[in-house]
Amino acid sequence: MKSNLKIRNHFLILLLPFLCSACLTNVEEQIIDDSGLDPCLTITYTLNVKPIIDSNCIQCHSYGGDFPNLTTYNGTGANASIVKAETVSRRMPQGSSLTSEEIIAISCWVDAGALNN
Repeated sequence: MKSNLKIRNHFLILLLPFLCSACLTNVEEQIIDDSGLDPCLTITYTLNVKPIIDSNCIQCHSYGGDFPNLTTYNGTGANASIVKAETVSRRMPQGSSLTSEEIIAISCWVDAGALNN
Protein backbone atom coordinates (compact mmCIF):
# COMPACT_ATOMS: atom_id res chain seq x y z
CA MET A 1 0.00 0.00 0.00
CA LYS A 2 2.78 2.44 0.91
CA SER A 3 4.65 1.60 -2.29
CA ASN A 4 1.55 2.41 -4.37
CA LEU A 5 1.22 5.75 -2.61
CA LYS A 6 4.92 6.44 -3.17
CA ILE A 7 4.64 5.62 -6.88
CA ARG A 8 1.54 7.81 -7.19
CA ASN A 9 3.33 10.74 -5.51
CA HIS A 10 6.33 10.40 -7.83
CA PHE A 11 4.02 10.22 -10.82
CA LEU A 12 2.19 13.39 -9.72
CA ILE A 13 5.47 15.19 -9.12
CA LEU A 14 6.60 14.31 -12.64
CA LEU A 15 3.21 15.18 -14.13
CA LEU A 16 2.92 18.63 -12.49
CA PRO A 17 5.65 20.38 -14.58
CA PHE A 18 4.15 18.93 -17.75
CA LEU A 19 0.70 20.25 -16.90
CA CYS A 20 2.06 23.70 -16.05
CA SER A 21 4.04 23.92 -19.28
CA ALA A 22 1.02 22.76 -21.28
CA CYS A 23 -0.89 25.82 -20.07
CA LEU A 24 1.79 28.13 -21.41
CA THR A 25 1.44 26.79 -24.93
CA ASN A 26 -2.30 27.49 -24.99
CA VAL A 27 -1.96 31.22 -24.34
CA GLU A 28 -3.34 33.29 -27.19
CA GLU A 29 -0.77 35.38 -28.98
CA GLN A 30 -1.23 39.10 -29.14
CA ILE A 31 -2.31 40.32 -32.56
CA ILE A 32 0.14 42.84 -33.95
CA ASP A 33 -0.94 45.34 -36.56
CA ASP A 34 1.67 45.07 -39.29
CA SER A 35 0.33 47.95 -41.34
CA GLY A 36 2.38 50.40 -39.30
CA LEU A 37 -0.13 53.15 -40.02
CA ASP A 38 -1.98 54.89 -37.23
CA PRO A 39 -5.61 55.20 -38.39
CA CYS A 40 -5.81 58.56 -36.62
CA LEU A 41 -3.24 60.05 -39.00
CA THR A 42 -5.74 60.15 -41.85
CA ILE A 43 -8.68 61.66 -39.91
CA THR A 44 -9.60 65.17 -41.01
CA TYR A 45 -12.44 67.49 -40.07
CA THR A 46 -13.61 68.00 -43.64
CA LEU A 47 -13.49 64.40 -44.85
CA ASN A 48 -14.33 62.46 -41.69
CA VAL A 49 -15.81 64.50 -38.85
CA LYS A 50 -18.03 67.03 -40.66
CA PRO A 51 -20.04 64.34 -42.49
CA ILE A 52 -20.68 62.56 -39.18
CA ILE A 53 -21.77 65.81 -37.52
CA ASP A 54 -23.92 66.80 -40.51
CA SER A 55 -25.79 63.50 -40.66
CA ASN A 56 -26.21 62.92 -36.91
CA CYS A 57 -26.00 66.18 -34.96
CA ILE A 58 -27.17 69.16 -37.02
CA GLN A 59 -30.84 68.26 -36.58
CA CYS A 60 -30.62 69.49 -32.97
CA HIS A 61 -27.36 71.43 -32.79
CA SER A 62 -27.86 74.14 -35.41
CA TYR A 63 -28.77 77.82 -35.42
CA GLY A 64 -31.44 78.41 -32.79
CA GLY A 65 -31.18 74.83 -31.58
CA ASP A 66 -29.53 73.15 -28.65
CA PHE A 67 -26.09 74.19 -27.41
CA PRO A 68 -23.51 73.80 -28.87
CA ASN A 69 -24.07 74.95 -32.42
CA LEU A 70 -22.22 72.46 -34.62
CA THR A 71 -23.03 73.87 -38.06
CA THR A 72 -19.55 75.30 -38.61
CA TYR A 73 -16.00 74.32 -37.85
CA ASN A 74 -15.76 77.21 -35.36
CA GLY A 75 -18.68 75.86 -33.33
CA THR A 76 -17.55 72.25 -33.53
CA GLY A 77 -13.89 73.00 -32.88
CA ALA A 78 -14.62 75.24 -29.91
CA ASN A 79 -16.69 72.45 -28.36
CA ALA A 80 -14.59 69.51 -29.53
CA SER A 81 -14.02 68.08 -26.05
CA ILE A 82 -17.77 68.15 -25.35
CA VAL A 83 -18.50 66.47 -28.69
CA LYS A 84 -15.95 63.76 -27.93
CA ALA A 85 -17.21 63.18 -24.38
CA GLU A 86 -20.84 62.96 -25.46
CA THR A 87 -20.18 60.61 -28.38
CA VAL A 88 -17.73 58.35 -26.55
CA SER A 89 -20.21 57.95 -23.69
CA ARG A 90 -22.93 57.33 -26.31
CA ARG A 91 -25.18 59.98 -24.74
CA MET A 92 -25.27 61.64 -28.15
CA PRO A 93 -26.73 61.62 -30.66
CA GLN A 94 -30.06 61.11 -28.97
CA GLY A 95 -32.44 58.82 -30.81
CA SER A 96 -29.69 57.15 -32.83
CA SER A 97 -26.17 55.90 -32.38
CA LEU A 98 -22.82 56.29 -34.03
CA THR A 99 -20.76 53.38 -35.23
CA SER A 100 -17.55 52.54 -33.42
CA GLU A 101 -15.61 53.83 -36.44
CA GLU A 102 -17.41 57.18 -36.27
CA ILE A 103 -16.70 57.52 -32.56
CA ILE A 104 -13.04 56.64 -33.13
CA ALA A 105 -12.84 59.23 -35.92
CA ILE A 106 -14.21 61.97 -33.66
CA SER A 107 -11.91 60.92 -30.80
CA CYS A 108 -8.85 60.87 -33.07
CA TRP A 109 -9.70 64.29 -34.48
CA VAL A 110 -10.14 65.81 -31.00
CA ASP A 111 -7.01 64.13 -29.63
CA ALA A 112 -5.01 65.48 -32.58
CA GLY A 113 -6.01 69.04 -31.69
CA ALA A 114 -9.37 69.37 -33.48
CA LEU A 115 -7.74 70.99 -36.49
CA ASN A 116 -9.63 72.59 -39.37
CA ASN A 117 -8.23 70.30 -42.02
